[in-house]
Amino acid sequence: MKNKYFERIYNGLIKENPTFVLMLGMCPALAVTDTAIHGVSMGLSTLAVLVLSNFLISVMRNVIPDQVRLPSYIVIVASFVTIVSLLLQAYLPSVYSALGAFIELIVVNCIILGRAEAYANKHTPGLSVMDGIGMGLGFTVALTLTGLVREFLGAGTAFDMRVFPKEYAVGIIKDAPGAFMVIALFIIIMNAIGIKTRQRELVNSNGCDGCCAKCAMRCEEKKEEEAK
Repeated sequence: MKNKYFERIYNGLIKENPTFVLMLGMCPALAVTDTAIHGVSMGLSTLAVLVLSNFLISVMRNVIPDQVRLPSYIVIVASFVTIVSLLLQAYLPSVYSALGAFIELIVVNCIILGRAEAYANKHTPGLSVMDGIGMGLGFTVALTLTGLVREFLGAGTAFDMRVFPKEYAVGIIKDAPGAFMVIALFIIIMNAIGIKTRQRELVNSNGCDGCCAKCAMRCEEKKEEEAK
């Protein structure tokens, strides 16, 4: 993608999806995705904190001393988490109660601290905001899809709307083992897509068809020809 701003969104959603590709933020991904609504709420809360903290850290990147870089990041992130937490508690108390302590744990979410250190600390505020939007959307999509699948299979509902009778639901999907199984399924899908993409790149650049065994045989034949 030529536009570097939209590339940050594409990377966060697909190429560097924090949950399904980088496998970051797994604690909330496993804990709060019993329903799609909870997944959306947690994802959007994280997105808001991620965008705001990325922007402020990027603006202050030349001011914050290296010796106190990480503590400064935590203070900035904690300030925005407090604001988001108070807003949820005031206007969406049911969501706040459902998410519980995981709202406060956004402070130490490895996605936010990781992007602050790896990207916002080195790039302009505009790019840092787009990176935050991309990573936040990727996290939100991952949590929403996981919650939707778990809710659909485990309770027979989608966004709290009845789809099929509860008697046909698979209860274990709503429990902790179900979270592992659903996220593992999405990771398998993302890895399969990545392997195909890698194979296409090899074909386009080197003429390789992605088969390592065949490539090894060709190398051996080439060595024998050179030896003769």
